[in-house]
Formats: sequence, structure tokens, C-alpha cells
Amino acid sequence: MGDGAGIVSAQEAANDELVLAFGRLQGAAGRLEYLLGGAIEEEFGITHAMYEVLLIVGRAGGPGVSMRTVAQERVLTTGGMTRLVDRMEAAGLAVRADDPGDRRGRLLRLTEHGEDVVVRASRLHVENIRRHFLAPLPEEAREQFMECLRILSHSARDALPRLR
Repeated sequence: MGDGAGIVSAQEAANDELVLAFGRLQGAAGRLEYLLGGAIEEEFGITHAMYEVLLIVGRAGGPGVSMRTVAQERVLTTGGMTRLVDRMEAAGLAVRADDPGDRRGRLLRLTEHGEDVVVRASRLHVENIRRHFLAPLPEEAREQFMECLRILSHSARDALPRLR
């Protein structure tokens, strides 16, 4: 695998094995997002971004999760997060509450409706993940592939600056 220093033309850049590999990752992620996110939106009327926020809040449990934490997990600006949560509140999926540990902070928690939607949407999502994400891979490579994705995700997360 080259270091990129030998790239001297657009054609070489476009055909570099690392550039191609990363492009394939982005292409696969985009296509899978379209397929799987589209199925959730069609069936449950929520965007894939909303579904992911429901998962983040559901994973946290308890009294809720801070808006800042959700924004960092989703790599959203605070303004983008506020607009997304506004839509989720309007749909009856989540509510904001005062954070007892931070006078200026707000916690996000699921409503009963949000809990129901994330459970039902997850059943469909798991089915589609198996069909479109795992089934095309050789069975013996699936666990290692998922572990490699976990490592990449955590590495990229740790390299990002923290939101203020």
C-alpha cells in the first residue's frame, strides 16, 4: 500500500488502492443507508437520523441522555441537533427535560411512543441488516468484519474534536 507521494495524475489518484478502498466504504455506507434508512422511513415515518437518536437515548436508559452527548454521537452541530430533536418532539418520540446535574443542560428521553417505535423499527432493521449487510459476506468473515468496523468507528470518534 502506497503512501500517496507517488500520485502525479488525476488518473493515478482515482485508481490508488487506498482511495478506491475508502470510496468503496463510502459507497457501501451510502447505499446501505439508502436501503435500510429508506425502509425505516417508509414503514415508520421517521428518518434514519431520528432512529439513530432513538437508539442512543434508549442505550443510555435512566433519566435520559444529554443533548451534547447525542450531538457528539451523531457528529451534529448543536443547532442541527436542536432541529432534529424539535422534529422528534413534534412527532411524540422524545421529550427534553432539565438535567439535574447541569443547570444549563437538557436531557433527552424517549416517550412511550418513541420506545414503541424504536422497538418495532429495530425488528425490521435487524432483518434488513442481515439481508443487505451480512448475507453478502462470507460467513467466516462476518465477525471479524464487524469487529474491524467497531475499531474504525472508535478510532474516528476519538480523533474528532469534542463539541463544546
